[in-house]
Amino acid sequence: MKRRLFIKKSTATASLIGMSLSGVHALNKLHSNTNKNTFKLNFAPHIGMFKHHAGNNPIDQLNFMADQGFTAFEDNNMKNRPVEVQKSMAKTMVDRNITMGVFVAHKIYWKAPNLASGNIDKRHEFLNEIKQSVEVAKRVNAQWITVVPGHVDLKQNMAYQTEHVIETLKQASAILEPHQITMVLEPLNFRDHPGLFLTESPQAFQICKAVNSPSCKILFDIYHQQIQEGNLIPNIEACWDEIAYFQIGDNPGRKEPTTGEINYKNIFKYIHSRGYKGVLGMEHGNSIDGIEGELAVLKAYRSSAS
Repeated sequence: MKRRLFIKKSTATASLIGMSLSGVHALNKLHSNTNKNTFKLNFAPHIGMFKHHAGNNPIDQLNFMADQGFTAFEDNNMKNRPVEVQKSMAKTMVDRNITMGVFVAHKIYWKAPNLASGNIDKRHEFLNEIKQSVEVAKRVNAQWITVVPGHVDLKQNMAYQTEHVIETLKQASAILEPHQITMVLEPLNFRDHPGLFLTESPQAFQICKAVNSPSCKILFDIYHQQIQEGNLIPNIEACWDEIAYFQIGDNPGRKEPTTGEINYKNIFKYIHSRGYKGVLGMEHGNSIDGIEGELAVLKAYRSSAS
């Protein structure tokens, strides 16, 4: 018996021994769905979401995601992974027809102003990180990179801060446009991330219109915007022309759809009705630990958007 096959069989046997009877039946049902694309939208899991099924190896996790019908993947930490790991993950995504979603493009200033300050050194630092991210994006076939403008500058009027951010993003767009890479600006909620400059979708919309570049668009994180502003579908509709990427998480708890107050079935239906072909990142935790929790995530997405 080949070593790889032996290891897979041994791992599967060990997993089954530790599972309840209901877990065994659920896993059998899970395998019956292998290689069937059951999703109308390009949902993107992340590393660790299915580690109890696939193990800790990122390549095995990518293969498991593809087997369950996922056609995209995102990895906030991709930029920090060793180059050889990036290359291996990129090859697997190409082989399995998985679209690479976002990774975080730069150091995020959670407690101090950077882009909003207008400080030239901070601007140059950010632009250098954007240049570095271009190389990573080319290596892993990423079209989108996440940008968070950082903390507000309490010593400056908001209008001046906005102009500083716009100017920096214009310069970043000039770096990204030749490579057809899009930075997606992510508004974050006041509860989890107090004091940040960018918090609401209309604000992000205004900035993107001012930058006026295909390389500067909105990452509409449904979890954050439910907390920050609500009125989700009307705000998605109002911002539609500037949205390039979505992320998902229910509220409260930031877990999979169906665990909180957000009607994801209707939101997914609306996004699909607009002909959206981009990625929807599953940037949330699992509400239940272990294999049962991973099965619950799959069930939630299949029931909400299949």
